[in-house]
Amino acid sequence: MISVGIIGSSGYTGKKLISFLAHHPGVQVLKLYSYSTSGQDLYHLFPEFQGVFPNLPVGALSNLDESLDVYFTALPHGESIKVIPGLIEKGKVVIDLSGDFRLDEPAQYDQWYHFTHSAPHLLSQKVYGLADYHRTSYTGKKLISNPGCYPTVTLLSVLPLAEAFADDILTVATVAYSGTSGAGKSPNADLLLSEMDGNSRAYNLHQHRHEPEILQELQKAGMFAPFSFAVHLLPAAVGMYATTSIFTRKALDPAEVTAAFETFCQNQPFIRFRKQIPQIKWVTGSNFCDLSVSVRGNSILVTGAIDNLVKGASGQAVQNMNSYFGFHPAAGLLPSEGNHVSFHS
Repeated sequence: MISVGIIGSSGYTGKKLISFLAHHPGVQVLKLYSYSTSGQDLYHLFPEFQGVFPNLPVGALSNLDESLDVYFTALPHGESIKVIPGLIEKGKVVIDLSGDFRLDEPAQYDQWYHFTHSAPHLLSQKVYGLADYHRTSYTGKKLISNPGCYPTVTLLSVLPLAEAFADDILTVATVAYSGTSGAGKSPNADLLLSEMDGNSRAYNLHQHRHEPEILQELQKAGMFAPFSFAVHLLPAAVGMYATTSIFTRKALDPAEVTAAFETFCQNQPFIRFRKQIPQIKWVTGSNFCDLSVSVRGNSILVTGAIDNLVKGASGQAVQNMNSYFGFHPAAGLLPSEGNHVSFHS
């Protein structure tokens, strides 16, 4: 049994973390912390949890209990970096849901996140926590940098091909769509219901901060082909859909492509490789990533769907915790792997 702290418990990802960890069979102690809502309690923040989970106080970061086993930091970009180095120095395990430690090169933070990284030594000490990737190793690490939502669905779509056919790949292009919850809770006129209802639009073309993260991990897998990345908003709160086009130097055998995905997905309980083209509604509220592939000559189309707040954030973070501490991969994430709210604050 372990003790857990959630730092940044009042946002969308914080709420999801609470819902998973509150019935996790390995979590004995759960404590909540927030900058903006400290002094309140769980039922005030999220009234729908009353009668479902025990009520918990929301503490201030100035009173952070530093004796816990693991901390989830669900803070905005640029804020996690103020908290994490101190916890790592004390030997604590931290799972960070922000982008503050995802990139390997400090200089990229000036370009893509517009701040100078104040703890560059930790970038080489972290594990990039793509939880369903067989090369992910937590050995000797204390800091797990949880991937972004777009990188999660894109990497799971492309890595099977990068590993099997890297030398044959000419170009890769991903077009992805996200629900508006990916932008967080901060007020934004462009995300109002009256603006997004019945609407969809591209944004941050050639400027999206998830692009270097995707390239970084694809290059580690041996794929150096040109990559383009276009993201769009959906007229929905949650969900993420990506279609990736891969062109190869020669026509590939569809059976070999399918076999590459089946091998990649083997023993990964949260990747569902499907014959049907996935739909967002099949994964909403779950930690699954649904993938399918179509091959015609030297053209490969991969479609992938996830819940951006679950597989793309909090669910994957809990999956990383499970792997790190040796729990069942689905603990807290599937009904059969939960408990009956036995933790205490």
